[in-house]
Amino acid sequence: MSKNKKATLVTTTALATAVFLSGCGLFGGEEKKQIDPPQNASYLEESEMEMVEESGGTDAKTEGSEEAVETTVSTELYLIDKNGYVVSQTMDLPKTQSVAKQALEYLVVNGPVTEMLPNDFRAVLPADTQMTVNIKDGVATVDFSNEFATYNEEDEQRILESVTWTLTQFDSVNTVKIQINGKALESMPVNGTPIGEELTRANGINVSTDGVVDITNTKPVTVYYLGGEAESYYYVPVTKRVANDGSNDIEAVVEELAAGPGYGTGLLSQFQTGVKLLDDPKMQDGQVTLDFNESIYGSFEEKMVSEHVLNTLVLSLTEQKGIESVAVTVNGEAGLKKEDGGDLTKPVTRPQNVNTGSF
Repeated sequence: MSKNKKATLVTTTALATAVFLSGCGLFGGEEKKQIDPPQNASYLEESEMEMVEESGGTDAKTEGSEEAVETTVSTELYLIDKNGYVVSQTMDLPKTQSVAKQALEYLVVNGPVTEMLPNDFRAVLPADTQMTVNIKDGVATVDFSNEFATYNEEDEQRILESVTWTLTQFDSVNTVKIQINGKALESMPVNGTPIGEELTRANGINVSTDGVVDITNTKPVTVYYLGGEAESYYYVPVTKRVANDGSNDIEAVVEELAAGPGYGTGLLSQFQTGVKLLDDPKMQDGQVTLDFNESIYGSFEEKMVSEHVLNTLVLSLTEQKGIESVAVTVNGEAGLKKEDGGDLTKPVTRPQNVNTGSF
C-alpha cells in the first residue's frame, strides 16, 4: 500500500491548495514532507517573533531578505472523531527541527492541540504523556513515558493507528517501534493487542471486517468515505477486507466505493447506485484510467462528476502502490465536467494535505 507521504512549509496567512482538487477547505498543496528542514530555511529569533506577533502576521520578512519567513509547518494529525474513527486533520504547527516529535505531542489530551481541535474531534494519547522519537534507517522508535499506559481500553487500536499514520506521513519514516521507558513493547499495555517488531500502514486504519466470514482468504484495501455532515464533510480512511481471489486491487477499490460504507457506520458516499467500470483499468507511468458507465455522474444532464466522488476515488486509489494520478472517462469519452463547472481535462493527483478545514 502506498503511503503517499507529502507535506509543505507554509505561513499561517495561507494554505496551499491542490493543483487539480479544490472545495470545502479539505485539501492542501503538493510538496513532500521532510523531517529535516531545508538548509536555506530562515528561523525567527525570539525578539523577531515578538515583532511578528505585535504586527499581527507570521509571514514577516527579515531585514535584507526578499523571501517571507516561514514560521509554521503543515502537519497531519490523526485524531479521533465523534464516531470513533481515526482521521487526519491538517494543522499549521510551529516550525521546529523535531517535527515528528512535535506531531506526537499534538496528539496528547490537554496538550497544545486542545485549542485547535475541530468540532467533534478529540486527541488520542493520554494526558501528560511525554515521548522521545529516534529516527534511523526509516524506523521511528518512540519511547513513551509511563502515562502512555493509562488510556481507555477502547482506544488501544486507535492509538496504534494514530501514532503509525501520523509518523509515516514523513518521508524518512517507513515503520514505527514503540517503547515505554526504554523497554520495547511486544503488545499494548492495557488490552494486550500484539504489536510485533514494527508497525506500518499495511496494518490498516479503521479496519472493517463486516461481512467477512474467512479473513484468511481476504486482502486489505484502504478506501475513503465521507464523515461529518453537509457543509462540513471530511474524508475518513477505512481498511476493508476483500476477497483474495486474484482480482485487480483497483477494481476492488472501485467496487467498495460503489458499494458504500454500509448502514450504521456513520459514514457516507456520494456514488450513485449502479456505478461500474466498463473496461479493465489501464495503468501507464503511474496514471490509472478508469472508464465508467453513466452512473458515475452526479448530474446526468450536465455530465458532471461530484467533487466528493472524484476526491474519494483519488484518495483511495493513490493508496495503492505505483498509482500517482487518476483519469476518468465515461463510455470511453473524456471531457467531463467537475462540480465547480471546470473541465476534467487532466489526470487528478493526490493532494499533499487532506482535511484542511476548520469545522
